[in-house]
Amino acid sequence: MTTHTPRDEQDAAAIVTEAFGKGTTLRVSGQNTKAALGRVITTHATLSTSNLTGITLYEPAELVISARSGTPVSQVIQTLADSGQELPFEPMDYTSLLSGQGEPTIGAVAALNLSGPRRIMAGAARDSLIGVRFVNGRGEIVKSGGRVMKNVTGLDLVKLMAGSWGTLGVLTEVTFKVLPKHERMATLLLRGLDDRQAIDALSAALGSPFDVTGAAHLPAPDLQGARTLIRLEGFSVSVDYRLTELRRLLKHFDAGDILEGRAAEALWASVRDATFLHDREDRAIWRVSTAPTRGPDIAAHIAKAHDARWFYDWGGGLVWLSTPTKGDAGAAIIREATKEFGGHATLVKAPEAIRASVDVLEPQTESVMALSRGIKSSFDPAGILNPGRMYAGV
Repeated sequence: MTTHTPRDEQDAAAIVTEAFGKGTTLRVSGQNTKAALGRVITTHATLSTSNLTGITLYEPAELVISARSGTPVSQVIQTLADSGQELPFEPMDYTSLLSGQGEPTIGAVAALNLSGPRRIMAGAARDSLIGVRFVNGRGEIVKSGGRVMKNVTGLDLVKLMAGSWGTLGVLTEVTFKVLPKHERMATLLLRGLDDRQAIDALSAALGSPFDVTGAAHLPAPDLQGARTLIRLEGFSVSVDYRLTELRRLLKHFDAGDILEGRAAEALWASVRDATFLHDREDRAIWRVSTAPTRGPDIAAHIAKAHDARWFYDWGGGLVWLSTPTKGDAGAAIIREATKEFGGHATLVKAPEAIRASVDVLEPQTESVMALSRGIKSSFDPAGILNPGRMYAGV
């Protein structure tokens, strides 16, 4: 298979224009760290943005950064850290979970709308994305949004590109608003709670005025090993005050230890990247988004039929699940659970044969599917960009 690595945006446009004219389908990728994510697709060629690198604008005073889509996320994070700033949505890194190689790119963060534990407070990647440049399926260069928050136009198109999985256009540059990095991070650790107790505690913390930036629960078979995590960030004095008030609020849950430093950072990185479930290659990994109070219902429903393991993020609103790779890897029972309790499930990791035979994303209603196909045809009329990566025909 031919791999195109355009030198710049104009080169990318020329490649797509030629592909459009010939009907050549293209797999759009960055450093190929997420090739095992999504539906199995076959294309005539690959278009890699790995050479489209470099930060094109960074104005710390304006809290904005722009970078070409192939720029490593680590470079963006380090550049921001040097000025005491960060990406507010805490992008997750699929590399370990998918056993990938190479460096995740900032373009993939936007294309997949990758967001970590801080999403409950700061919003998703989509909410921080304020500008994009991309090449649509006709080979046309499109600019939407801007580089400053003042008088930004076209934000609707920016939000549409976030989470489009490269099916609407080849991102060449992205612009994010950023925030100052927190002075201190501290985590309140509760032990020995079952799933429902933990979600009650997390809901109480998230409903408080104490600006919780992380809320996760890590179950354990013996219950005594179960850990419930509530993260606070900000100025040290403020963190101290909020920790005291949270412990008072959660006194019925036997609020225990305070975690800080590198150990706490590593723990939250494991929550963010779901590495708790990455201990065996013969397991499939799912992520289920639902109402927080429904998370335990979904986990319990699936556990009745499968040898499942799971943990919760986003206060219970995100359930990470590990199931055996036998049969459909639990797809039928998981879809049954989301239909009964509400939510949508995404198959994150599974052997190629399973990804080719089951719906990777939650099936859409016919009316929504028609809308998705209409949007796809508007941006990519010949269907050459990542055809079928999300759904058949999209």
